[in-house]
Amino acid sequence: MADDHVHTLEGLNGLMGRLQTLRSQLIKDARDELVEKPGQAELINQYVAGAEKALMALLEPLPGAPRGDGGLLPLIGLGENIATSLGQSASTPLVPNYDDQISRERISAIADLYYIYQMERLGAFRAVLKLQQLFRSGEVKLSDGAGAMALFQYDRKRLLRYTLGDRKSAYRKVFGYTEATPPAGAEPNDPFHALMSNFCRHVSNFFQDKRVSEVVRPNNTRESFGSMAIVRRAGLDLRHNLKQVSYGHVAVLRSEVLVLLRDAFEILNADDVRHLFGADTGWDVLEEVLKRYLHERPISSQRNRMAVTGRDILRWLGEDYILTDVRTDFEALLEAIVDAADDWLTSAESVGMRSKLAGSGGAHIIDFRPARRKRSS
Repeated sequence: MADDHVHTLEGLNGLMGRLQTLRSQLIKDARDELVEKPGQAELINQYVAGAEKALMALLEPLPGAPRGDGGLLPLIGLGENIATSLGQSASTPLVPNYDDQISRERISAIADLYYIYQMERLGAFRAVLKLQQLFRSGEVKLSDGAGAMALFQYDRKRLLRYTLGDRKSAYRKVFGYTEATPPAGAEPNDPFHALMSNFCRHVSNFFQDKRVSEVVRPNNTRESFGSMAIVRRAGLDLRHNLKQVSYGHVAVLRSEVLVLLRDAFEILNADDVRHLFGADTGWDVLEEVLKRYLHERPISSQRNRMAVTGRDILRWLGEDYILTDVRTDFEALLEAIVDAADDWLTSAESVGMRSKLAGSGGAHIIDFRPARRKRSS
């Protein structure tokens, strides 16, 4: 009977009104308790919100049920059951929420592509290609070790169908980075970096406010100072931006280049290659090649941290965590990336990427050219 009642506007509005009355009465009854435990207000609101969602779910047709006219005939005066007032017309379900419609797989591909961009930007591929050139010319003392064989096979495997120009075009399309022209028909995603910075900044500020509130209110008698709504809006803005650029060949490109990146670091970390430079790790080899042969100023640590933390943040946005309404749950889920957000902001500032946005209004081009090391005269 309740199901029949809720399918009219009059019945739905009546039940919604009773829920609001219930909310008001619960707040009044718990008034004394709310003074000591303000968190109880959130529980009451969540209870009523859950009842509202359950009520709206009754409007959804059962799977396989025939679709009617949505109550149009009674409303316009046709058929047996003619509506005598607007309240007797049929109530209809709302359309799906926009922010709920997102693909985790596509956002994950974007996150991996961001990781690839930062690793390429710090010089991983340039260093290996330079080593390959030196190996072919015999300028370095490599012969038949594991690293030498891998250098010989590096471009023989034909893994990389996407050239440097193709990759730079993809970076420009997805992140707005590099000076390359995006693929035909695509626009550069210039707002990305500003949105990424904005989200990380609000995440960082949220937990700064939370720590302050824990000091001011040590007994957790009230909720923290941080605003969930501001963090959620910044996250949804970034997620919406990523959604628009996640179509196309991004997933295929990231899969192929990740394999090439793995092979590159296997070469850099090979025993004979590390022995050639007296290096302990492949990262040391990478920096030596950049400094010695390419005359670049390595900023490997900062770029690597931006790669790792940026990927973690974007993957987090691919989940539904940002849509959580319960403050306790939201804070717990958001805590998973607060250190990553702080790390990303600090690393971006170290490489000069945050300062380039000052006064730009979000429109910018971040040059792909590496930082050159000054040669001594």
